[in-house]
Amino acid sequence: MFDFSKVVDRHGTWCTQWDYVADRFGTADLLPFTISDMDFATAPCILEALTQRLSHGVLGYSRWKNDEFLAAISHWFLTRHNTRIDPQSLVYGPSVIYMVSELIRQWSSAGDAVVVHTPAYDAFYKAIEGNQRTVLPVGLEKRSDGWYCDMAKLEAALSRPESKILLLCSPQNPTGKVWTHEELETMADLCQRHGVNVISDEIHMDMVWGEQPHIPWFNVARGDWALLTSGSKSFNIPALTGAYGIIEDANSRNDYLSALKGRDGLSSPAVLALTAHIAAYQQGERWLDALRDYLVGNLHYVADELNTAFPELNWQIPQSTYLAWIDLRPLRVDDQALQNALIHQQKVAIMPGSTYGEEGCGFVRLNTGCPRSKLEKGVQGLINALRSLR
Repeated sequence: MFDFSKVVDRHGTWCTQWDYVADRFGTADLLPFTISDMDFATAPCILEALTQRLSHGVLGYSRWKNDEFLAAISHWFLTRHNTRIDPQSLVYGPSVIYMVSELIRQWSSAGDAVVVHTPAYDAFYKAIEGNQRTVLPVGLEKRSDGWYCDMAKLEAALSRPESKILLLCSPQNPTGKVWTHEELETMADLCQRHGVNVISDEIHMDMVWGEQPHIPWFNVARGDWALLTSGSKSFNIPALTGAYGIIEDANSRNDYLSALKGRDGLSSPAVLALTAHIAAYQQGERWLDALRDYLVGNLHYVADELNTAFPELNWQIPQSTYLAWIDLRPLRVDDQALQNALIHQQKVAIMPGSTYGEEGCGFVRLNTGCPRSKLEKGVQGLINALRSLR
C-alpha cells in the first residue's frame, strides 16, 4: 500500500540535506546521506490532514494544550510503548534541542558539567557549550554483542560536584544502542544518588528493531527529569517544527513553561505541527510499520554489501535508527583520505564519525532513510572509496 521505492526530487525545496550539502562538505551536487531526515514523502494520513486544515483558510494563533493533541500523545505512548502518561505533565516546544537547551539553563549554571555518552549527537555538544556549560563525556565501548556503558565510569562522572545533568540519548544516536531496563534502572539510581537531573532525548523511540524494546525514561524515573521527543523523525516532518515532552515535577514544568511563553514568546505552536502529530499518532501506525520494514531491509542491504566486500568488518545492523554507524577501523584507512575519496571521486556525502566526538574517529554515519536505488549508489560509492585507499 505504501511505495517507499519512489524517488522524490528534493532539489530546489530549500532542503538542508540536498540543496545545502556544500555547507558541510565544501562541494555541491553530491549525493547526500547526511542529516537525519528521510527522502520519503510523509504518511498519506498526515498529508490529508494538512490539506484539510489548510482548506479552512485561517492560520491564526493556536494553542498546543488542547484535548486532541494531548489525547493523541497519550494514545501513542499507551499503544506503542505500553506506557500510561498523565496528559497534564506534557509540555510543548518548537524542537527537542530547544527544550534540551532550556532545561540545561534551568537545571544548571554557567560552568557546570553535563554528562553525555559519547560518541554523541553533534547538536548535544552545541547545546551544552552554547549555554556555557561543559561536556563531561562517558565513552561507550564497542563489544562483540553491541555497545556497552561502563557504569563505574558513569558514576565517576556523575559524582563530580560540577555534574548537574545527565543528557541521555535513548535510543542512542549515533550508535543505535537501545538501553535495557537494567541499564536505565542503574542510571536512574546513580543520578538520584548524586543529585543529577536527567534529560532524556527519545526522538528515535519509534525506530527500534529486534528483541530489545525501547523503554521510556518515564518507567524508571526518579527525582527531577524530563522526557523529550517528537514525531518528526518517525514520520519525516521536521520542517513543520514541533516537539513535546513530559516534565512530571510541577515546579520544573511551570518554570519551563514560563520561559517558553514569557521570556521566549514561543508558546503559540505551528498549527500544522499539531495537525500532523494528531494524524500521525491516531492514524499513522500502518504507514510507520511499513516504513520500519523497508528501513530494516535497507540496513540489511548495507550489511550484506559491506561484509561481502570487506568480511573483516562483520558489520551488524544497529538496534535502532535508520543511521548506519559503521566501524571502519579494521580497514585502517585514514578518515580524511576517505572523505576526500567519497567527495571528489565518488561524489557522495557521508557523515564522518569525528562529527560526533573523538570516539567517532574511524567510523562513518550513513543515513539509510531513502529509496533503495539511492542507497545502492551510496553504498557502492563507499565501497569503491575504501577499495581505492587499500
